[in-house]
Amino acid sequence: MRGDFQPFDMERLMSKYEQTVDYNLSESGVHPLRLKELLEYRPEALEELLAVELTYPHVNGIPRLRETIADLYDGASPDNVLVTVGAIEANYLATRMLLEPGDEIVVMLPNYMQIWGIARNSDYRIATFDLEADSGWAPDLAELEERVTPRTRMIAVCNPNNPTGAILEEAEMDAIVAAAERAGAWILADEVYAGAERLTDRQTPSFYGRYDKVVAVGSMSKAYGLPGLRVGWAVAPAATIDELWALHEYTTLSATALSNRLAALALSPEVRPQILDRTRGYIRRGYPVLERWAADQGDLFDLTPPGAAAIAFLRYRLDVSSSDLVRRLRAEQSVLVVPGEVFGMDRYLRISFGLPVEYLETALGRLRELVADLEP
Repeated sequence: MRGDFQPFDMERLMSKYEQTVDYNLSESGVHPLRLKELLEYRPEALEELLAVELTYPHVNGIPRLRETIADLYDGASPDNVLVTVGAIEANYLATRMLLEPGDEIVVMLPNYMQIWGIARNSDYRIATFDLEADSGWAPDLAELEERVTPRTRMIAVCNPNNPTGAILEEAEMDAIVAAAERAGAWILADEVYAGAERLTDRQTPSFYGRYDKVVAVGSMSKAYGLPGLRVGWAVAPAATIDELWALHEYTTLSATALSNRLAALALSPEVRPQILDRTRGYIRRGYPVLERWAADQGDLFDLTPPGAAAIAFLRYRLDVSSSDLVRRLRAEQSVLVVPGEVFGMDRYLRISFGLPVEYLETALGRLRELVADLEP
């Protein structure tokens, strides 16, 4: 491994420990569906699945799945869709195919940090613009204007945002598009939490269709509660999709035959609304539990209500780094949360709440015990 390699710190933490703790509050999606639950939405699909040959599927995604994904985006056709192994591959393909060493990328912060890490490891020039905690995680548009220059080749955003759950206003999306247009830059829009809204049943709109140089990324993992399918996608101009497809043949080649068909089932017009209702139910039941818990800790935590997603980004007032707090929580209470330091923001924790209420209450109770030990 090269000496200056930037590990993906959050995923390193989660992949090492999420399977070893009693309570995992580090995951950013809702409580996952069981295969049985998914098939209960359309029982007749079982026979179709049992007849599937376990061979290579279409490398770019089976036609039925690409058609179903295209229907979610105004003006898109199956030629605008590439099915990938998770959104994480779609993000990787887009950054590596559209940028070259020395190119400039402007990254929204905080963010999932995958793209920031890829940029570091690929020798791209990185500039950032912030979501402002004191403004409800609204983007600093003046900073965006300053950071986007004629040298900028890509603006990377996450909407709804990870880790804050904030949703961009339409005017803010328009400002990002205008900045990209001035520079002739691509917009890489990670939209995996669209459909997981907390306060409305209106899905967060996509950047796709607002500008001709957009790669919109989606996934079955977050809003759909199906992370184990490992299915994501990129939606972009057809010529760009063909380029990403070519690089895809060097990485994973394809998602599995069964995953393609199960994703197509989940995104079908009959099933998708039911899954989104389930997702929003977990979010809307879980958030009040976290909100009450934070209020019960006095002034130790600041909680900005997320507009979407099953996660919240809490600022705390304790004399301990977030990495040390998370290490002690894991070692002493067998609970895993994500430290703000992996997002470049110490004294924050990312905590999941889209979980069964009893599970969430017990895990938060263990966090309360540790907090009590840490208070002066």
